[in-house]
Amino acid sequence: MKTARMIPVLLAAFLAVPVFAQSAGAEAQRDVRQQQRIENGLQSGQLTTREAARLEREEAQIDRAQAHALKDGRLSNAEKSRIERMQDRASRDIRAEKHDAQTGNPGSASSRRMQADVQRNVNQEQRIANGLKDGSLTKREAARMERGQAGVARQEFRDGRDGHVGRFEQRQVQRSENRQSQRIRHERHDLQHRG
Repeated sequence: MKTARMIPVLLAAFLAVPVFAQSAGAEAQRDVRQQQRIENGLQSGQLTTREAARLEREEAQIDRAQAHALKDGRLSNAEKSRIERMQDRASRDIRAEKHDAQTGNPGSASSRRMQADVQRNVNQEQRIANGLKDGSLTKREAARMERGQAGVARQEFRDGRDGHVGRFEQRQVQRSENRQSQRIRHERHDLQHRG
């Protein structure tokens, strides 16, 4: 009799793991799309370097919230709702900045540097999303990776908030991105797996 009662409970617990992974993976995939929108805005001239830097600050806040939410290995409904609201706000801000009267010069050295940095963010966020999707990243590992992404995005904000990203500033960001890339690779190829 007790076994019959436990079957639904065990089945629910077993099915909850993939649902969480999908939820965390969906949040990470949304990060990818928003970074792509920022990069596309820079490439088309719809965003200035300064506007992209402000949007990167907002992306850093989202990454920090995701890292905080995932650090215990669980994503509660309240945490998920909070992150979704933050992402909705960032999406509206990206749209507003891309459609205002300000235009950037996509061919300028500063814009090309920011474009390269944002493209690297797209790649890193995609690797995190893929790791959550295929199980090569645990939720805690994903939290650490999102915290690292937040640091890179904050650095990009600081470098571009004056409207110019210099060579030295880009080199510093690239070093941070290289370290982050190595961390992602290490975490995805260690022996810890979701499940």
